[in-house]
Parts: sequence; structure tokens; C-alpha cells
Amino acid sequence: MIAVVDYDTGNLRSVADALRRAGAEFTLTADAAQLRCAERVILPGVGEASSAMAKLRERELDEVLPTLTCPVLGICIGMQLLCLSSEEGRAECLGIFPTRVRRLPTTAVEEILHEAAASPTLPDTALPAATPTGRHTDRPLPETSDADSRMKVPHVGWDTIEGLRSPLFEGIPEQSYVYYVHSYAADLCPATIATTDYARRFSAALRRDNFYGTQFHPEKSGTTGARILQNFLNLK
Repeated sequence: MIAVVDYDTGNLRSVADALRRAGAEFTLTADAAQLRCAERVILPGVGEASSAMAKLRERELDEVLPTLTCPVLGICIGMQLLCLSSEEGRAECLGIFPTRVRRLPTTAVEEILHEAAASPTLPDTALPAATPTGRHTDRPLPETSDADSRMKVPHVGWDTIEGLRSPLFEGIPEQSYVYYVHSYAADLCPATIATTDYARRFSAALRRDNFYGTQFHPEKSGTTGARILQNFLNLK
């Protein structure tokens, strides 16, 4: 039996519909015993990360989910909650994937300055020249035309995935299109198994041991998403 975690964060209907199309038996549950007995667990979610984490904690699922040994798939916010932390609401997450979730930048300069602000503080003598904003960075600023090009956030619609390296993507060609709705995304890390480049390159999918995650929505991604979901259902 497949267990879809019901923790009051929406998106259950589209996931349930996708599982029905795949001919899979499933149950919607927040019961710890059912989750531990499940053959597969899907952690969906839409909304805000800190609120979603609070709902997991209310149900004590923050203690249950990391102990699962069956294949687990986090979708969108569900994947983000499996990371170390999220900037959205300064949420401390479950810490399964060794990466943090950050807001997508709207310009190249914003991303560079964001990274510089997140870097450890160094003595002034060790810092390169300050940028025009007063922030220090050792990365060159892009040309003005690139720096001023604004990206729409949230990132909504179809985009491509590449660097695919997991049984989750068996039969999926590079540059396949999937569907996104998000403003925050996980940084690249050793657990990254697919990437997308929008505003910055981010983890489109993650894997660590029996835990998988997709920032995109496979249940809304047409035949590509249906194949990815079927691949998850076939994992051993």
C-alpha cells in the first residue's frame, strides 16, 4: 500500500488523481503506524515551509518520517521539508537532504549579493573591493544588461530538467519538460539528481538513500511526470 501523507497542506487531490491513473492503491493518512507499514510514502505539499513544518510537528510526523525505510518521495514543499532548512519563514526542516532551500533571485546581482551575505564574515583586510551597493563579493558582477534582466518569481510553468542520474528518471530524456510552481528552491549538493536553471541553477530533484524529492510536480507534468511517478512506484 502507498501512503500519501495528509498533513493539511493541500495538493492531495492532484497526487491522488495521478496515483489512480497509475492504477496504484493508496491511502491518505497521518497515522504513524500506517506510514511505518507502507510500501511507499509520498509527502506532497503546497504553501509556506515554516507553516508546513509546524503541521508535521503537530502530528509528530517530524519524528516518524526520518525513520522510514521504504522509498519516500517528497513533492514541491514536501521535498523542501526533507532538506536542512528553508529561508521561507526561517524553517528548520527534517535534515535528510544535505542542502538548504533559498528564495529564487529576480536578478543576477541579487543572487551574487545573497551568496556574499550568506558567506562567513572575514576581516576587512581579507575582503575584495566592495560592490557599488557596499556589499563585498569575490565574484565578478555581470554586465549591466544581464544584471538588470528580471526573472518572474514565483517560477510557474513548464521548464526543463537535466543532469538526470537516478532510477527515478529511467526512460526520461535530458531536457524533458516538467511543471513548476515555486518561489524557493534547494541549492545544489551531492544529493542532487537533476537540475533546472531558472534565475539560478537549483536542485530539481534530490536523493539520499531511500528518500527522493522533486521540486517540480510530477502529478502535473504530463507523460513525463507519469513516467517519473511510475518509476518511483517500481523502486525496490
